[in-house]
Amino acid sequence: MNAFRRLTLTAVFGTAMLAGAGAMAQSIVVASTTSTEQSGLFSFLLPEFKKASGIDVKVVALGTGQAIDMARRGDADVLFVHDKVAEEKFVADGFAAQRKEVMYNDFVLVGPRADPVGIKGSDVVSAFKKIASANAEFISRGDKSGTHAAELRFWKMTDTDANKGTGYKECGCGMGPALNIASSSGAYALTDRGTWLNFKNRGEMTVLVEGDKRLFNQYGVMLVSATKHPQVKTAEGQKFVDWVTGPIGQAAIARYAIGGEQLFFPNATH
Repeated sequence: MNAFRRLTLTAVFGTAMLAGAGAMAQSIVVASTTSTEQSGLFSFLLPEFKKASGIDVKVVALGTGQAIDMARRGDADVLFVHDKVAEEKFVADGFAAQRKEVMYNDFVLVGPRADPVGIKGSDVVSAFKKIASANAEFISRGDKSGTHAAELRFWKMTDTDANKGTGYKECGCGMGPALNIASSSGAYALTDRGTWLNFKNRGEMTVLVEGDKRLFNQYGVMLVSATKHPQVKTAEGQKFVDWVTGPIGQAAIARYAIGGEQLFFPNATH
């Protein structure tokens, strides 16, 4: 009887210990753009953050507009995206106390190596005009992402914004699927360089337009406001923000490369 009681107590105690360990496990949800995931950056960064903090990070990768909507609903603790205008509105509307810049890379215009429209060069607006006037096939993400927002800005800089050509198609999809469609159909597309460098199904596609200062692509990070959403894990989320904008996280971002080419350039300021 005593032996049975000891076994029972041991089992109960062990169960309680496991439950306590589960309760103490720390985790946060980060709503982010698809480019941070599809470029492979988060797969590289998050194990280092977990090692430093003990905090697990669940990334929900969406177009920037969808990620911001998710954070507005309080379904994320941290927002990590790349549409500065939309990010500043997120802060102005009280959903975050501040926005911190994290890193940058650039957008590139890719298309078939033969370049039938002749867009190759360093002028993105001129390239968009040529695509429209030739009715060349262009695959737009059409998903309110940061890349889609940038694309729409470039169209507005042309005199063809109302008529993008009969080859213009919106896929309503992430960057990887959009590039797959463009690759299979010989179309042009705008992409962030990080996702492009990690993209394996290039076929005859290549970078045709790069180097235009208007192609600059800045990323920002924000802790979602606990005033708006009391369930936000403020302490854990702040640790992530501080780490990714601090010297260790910034150095890790700088180390991430594919084929010897650095994908993102840290530029947090304090």
